[in-house]
Amino acid sequence: MPVPINAAALPLPLLMLIVFGSAKLFGEIFEKLGQPAIVGEILAGVIIGPGVLNWLRPEGLVLSLADLGVMFLLFRVGLEIQSSEMVRIGVRAALVAAGGVTMSFGLVWGVMTFRGYRPLEAAFVGAALAATSVGISAQVLAGLGRDSGNSARGLLAHAASQVVLAAAVVDDVCCLLVLAVVSSLARREVNIPGIVVTLLIAAAFVVIVANWGSSAMRRLIPAAGNRLRIAEAEFAVAICLLFGLALLSLWTGIAAIVGAFLAGMALADSVGDRVRTLVHGATELLVPFFLVGIGLRVDTAALGSGDLVLLAALLLTAALVAKVAGCGLGALSMGRLNALRVGVAMIPRGEVTMVVAQFGLSLGAISQPVFSVVVLIAVATTLIAPPLMKAAYAMPATPA
Repeated sequence: MPVPINAAALPLPLLMLIVFGSAKLFGEIFEKLGQPAIVGEILAGVIIGPGVLNWLRPEGLVLSLADLGVMFLLFRVGLEIQSSEMVRIGVRAALVAAGGVTMSFGLVWGVMTFRGYRPLEAAFVGAALAATSVGISAQVLAGLGRDSGNSARGLLAHAASQVVLAAAVVDDVCCLLVLAVVSSLARREVNIPGIVVTLLIAAAFVVIVANWGSSAMRRLIPAAGNRLRIAEAEFAVAICLLFGLALLSLWTGIAAIVGAFLAGMALADSVGDRVRTLVHGATELLVPFFLVGIGLRVDTAALGSGDLVLLAALLLTAALVAKVAGCGLGALSMGRLNALRVGVAMIPRGEVTMVVAQFGLSLGAISQPVFSVVVLIAVATTLIAPPLMKAAYAMPATPA
């Protein structure tokens, strides 16, 4: 295997060129093959990472830029979403999220115990693979909107897409609860009051921002634009809100990307086209680092036995079936086609899966080989979902 490049020793422009350039090159190749560019950008990470060329590893500045990229991605998506619509579909989104999380955890736990793994390890893997990657789903939906000749907003405003985005936020809160329980089991000290308080704080944070964030920003943003003398004052306030709510999101126990998404949603009715243009430019620069970072985590050498390959195949099947069936059932009232769209759009696993798996590894609840399998499943679902989403959204609705 080639010796990895020390990313910390690379000149910053060279590091940026390797990651950004390879992502855009493979994205262009896949676009010309009729596939979503996101698939090529993730595969670029696989090729330059430990899985093939071993040029870079998922660490240091690369991961920091990846985290920044997914925050800007969700912020941009939030800017295209009306908070009133998200609140209106809250109950349906909760059903979709609950169905997907419950079925994912149950099927994955069943596969792991059937293969003879410890119940605690099975529970951690189930918790890790229960979480949907809202970043991947949002990026694919935005890309499909552009491919179909519509604006990114056009497809993000689709009924199924709105449910997916809202459900992915609820999904994150549900996974927080599951993680809190399995972590307590790992420490052998189940603190039910503490778990309930954490869950209530996280839920309250989401509800408050979703319900009253927009009205607060409609007063704040115009005042900031009129009184502040700095260049691009509205943009500066928007970015401060992005990082502020992302930080509050972390403090409440859920992923920073949820706060970033809520920040965008709070600003959707109050910022102008100039702010959206600046956010779009920053997002286009940083999102490739997020996508390449996913591919960098693939280490095929870790799957050195037939048992692990079989486990990976079984878990991948369970992960696909659970989201399509569990989330699709929650959206069945929208019709079968929209239920299918919701189900396939909830397939990707990503940032939350990595966090949960890494936490389980640090506690000794997950072994290194099983951790590698979980990472591989997360990457596989992000590669499988975009073509499925493209096909599902291309299907014509049947007349009632």
